[in-house]
Amino acid sequence: MSQTVNKNQAINTIDPATLKQLIDSKTITLIDVREPVEYARERIVGAKLFPLSQFDPNELQQETTNKPLILYCQSSNRSYQAAQKLLASGYTEITHLEGGLNAWKQQGYATQINKNAPIPIMRQVQIVAGSLVFTGTILGAFISPWFLILSGFVGAGLMFAGISGTCMMANLLIKLPYNQINNQ
Repeated sequence: MSQTVNKNQAINTIDPATLKQLIDSKTITLIDVREPVEYARERIVGAKLFPLSQFDPNELQQETTNKPLILYCQSSNRSYQAAQKLLASGYTEITHLEGGLNAWKQQGYATQINKNAPIPIMRQVQIVAGSLVFTGTILGAFISPWFLILSGFVGAGLMFAGISGTCMMANLLIKLPYNQINNQ
């Protein structure tokens, strides 16, 4: 499947079965564009980390071999964004894993897992947001209704994250010391 950006450029998708064959034949360079904490927790074996938040097409070009690049992330949204950045920097054709790591695991393919890595950032967001909403509700019910503003503020933030695709809470949590993992 191919999605043309303009006449001379294309972002292609690849299914997990085809990617597995290419990995086994060692004919590609697999790039994980998720964040270091996500990469540390679980990844496709052999993938190199180039997080989208620090994505530099020039650095990628210097660090990778002459093999074709295939990008992936958790669901294929960030890998598509990284592919767009590569096209803007002069690449003519980029491929990314359709459905990302989720699709890879759904097909039953193995991943490298580190159970000692921090929990995924979206679970951290759910824990913090849930705690803030719960606290605001309890304090609003028993102390002062003004505490309900906290629950409303968190709800508005979650709604903004869903609409924009940008979660400010995740951006803050990723900066905490326990989420700081060096690129491996």
